[in-house]
Amino acid sequence: MYRSLGLAAALLVGASIAAPISAYAATWTIDTAKSTLGFTGSQSGTPFNGKFGKFSGTIVFDPANPGAGHADVIIQTASAATGDQQKDGAMPGSDWFAADKFPTAEFKAASFKAIGTGTYEADGTLTIRGMTKPIALPFTLAITGDTATAKGKVQLIRTNYGVGQGAWASAQYVALEVAVNVDITAEKTAP
Repeated sequence: MYRSLGLAAALLVGASIAAPISAYAATWTIDTAKSTLGFTGSQSGTPFNGKFGKFSGTIVFDPANPGAGHADVIIQTASAATGDQQKDGAMPGSDWFAADKFPTAEFKAASFKAIGTGTYEADGTLTIRGMTKPIALPFTLAITGDTATAKGKVQLIRTNYGVGQGAWASAQYVALEVAVNVDITAEKTAP
């Protein structure tokens, strides 16, 4: 009921391409049918999971120069769903994502950096409800042919993005910390 997620994952998310071979330097497009931008929160001490059903994005990445790469991921905030009717009905509302006023959230990675073998970090910003904050998304990456798969997780404080207004602005009922889980598959669309 308050996915700072966006993602990024948000998805976040798009840090999808970073291999140690220059042949992979390309533009990549997220395959949303094979990707998940999820979140985990807690209400009254009980954890729950959800995901964004609609998001899209592209990533430009040169493994020989990851700092020059970038990504842009757009998340449709009204597509957040947990499978719980009450939560799903509340999330698009003014107390949470205010989807009528802020229909999208956006993760923009300004650059990437290698932090270990097969492990990278996307450094950029996440914007939700018109509030933009810096964010670093660590992820693992595997590339097979023209397909890249990135998996990562980042913790957010939902109120840093205005998610949870009024009675929901404290952690009394819904925890402030939200985990955004990124499992992205992207296809190479340009060399």
